Amino acid sequence: MSIAIFIFISTYLFIVFGIIHRTLAALIGAVAMLALGVLGPEEAFYAIDFDTVGILVGMMTIVGITRKTGVFEFLAIKAAQRAKARPIKILTSICLITAVFSAFLDNVTTVMLIIPVTFAITRQLRINPIPFLIAIIITSNIGGTATLVGDPPNIMISGFTGMGFMDFVINLAPVVVVIYIITLLIFKVIFKEYMLTFPILRERIMGLNAADELKDSALLVKCMLVLSLTMLGFILHQQIKLEPAFIAVLGAVILQIISKNNLLDSLRCVEWQVIIFFVSLFIMVGALDKLNAFESLAKLSLDITDGNMLAAGLIILWFSAIASAFVDNIPFVAAMIPLIQDMGRLGGMTDLTLLWWSLSLGSCLGGNGTAIGASANIVVIGMAEKRGVDISFIGFMKVAFPLMLLSILISTGYIILWNTFH
Repeated sequence: MSIAIFIFISTYLFIVFGIIHRTLAALIGAVAMLALGVLGPEEAFYAIDFDTVGILVGMMTIVGITRKTGVFEFLAIKAAQRAKARPIKILTSICLITAVFSAFLDNVTTVMLIIPVTFAITRQLRINPIPFLIAIIITSNIGGTATLVGDPPNIMISGFTGMGFMDFVINLAPVVVVIYIITLLIFKVIFKEYMLTFPILRERIMGLNAADELKDSALLVKCMLVLSLTMLGFILHQQIKLEPAFIAVLGAVILQIISKNNLLDSLRCVEWQVIIFFVSLFIMVGALDKLNAFESLAKLSLDITDGNMLAAGLIILWFSAIASAFVDNIPFVAAMIPLIQDMGRLGGMTDLTLLWWSLSLGSCLGGNGTAIGASANIVVIGMAEKRGVDISFIGFMKVAFPLMLLSILISTGYIILWNTFH
């Protein structure tokens, strides 16, 4: 365990201080786990969450082919014109769209659709895209917390507990709406100085004909059809008994066939460094899980709470938030689910509903804490890098971590109220 923890912390420090590229740092860490025998090759394979990888590859391919139609530039101009080309209004609109879409799609899919539009807008107005990208990351994770399908941790919790779509909406959406509104008001204050552009650029955008950006109407129809069916598949995946990863890959394959797009071009659409980063991260967290690092912490939590449900819920909320800020929340939740069940069994707790909502809020909102806290964060930063925009680990954390702590503080009050009235 000492070796595994040393490798993990060392890798994380390399990522935090940007000593080497985060993908290379994570890959070295994963290889070190294997080379030193902390994890065997077969165990490493099973530690990888292929649902996440499949969704990423499938949606990156679909979005990459769709980008050729010019629809993202079309939507960017339309959105900017509706906001009178005022950057602060555009930021507000993008945050709302991101939060709502993330509630009904997974947040990784949402950011893949929103980011190309955002870059098109900021390029036209010649403003810094970084505040927009940070806002998109944070609001995607907030919006995804509200529903069963919005964030992978909720899907995992539902699969284990059997709780349905409306259970999540009724119990989590109220606090999510409050957190979203407060976060948006803070964005307007802290990003105000970045929301300046030249009047001539605003006039130029207002004078553009968005329809001129559409390049291939036949391909656009095919892309919209596949994208709509893929989104519908995500929403109904429980009813049709198909995993989101399979739906995403199937959509990509179908679009590849009917669009007759060059296969190599489609493969270039995939952000492979993001995929490698995820795989490496899963392997490192899998090593810690194998050594029962998370289980030890859960037992410690149980000893501290002495079987008190509210105390256990609050500890899970804060522990999940802090841990999910530094460890991708998907493998973390996978390790926490059986441990919460064990806490209930060992502590004589029969109804664990409060603990599940605590885990959901903590892991989903905690993902906003750092640049590698959630899948959406890593995807956005990877897409930005490809366009020559660098969001530093520390720079992101300065904005995101305090907002994450505020959201968990609000969630603490909500959990106390929930426990009072249930």
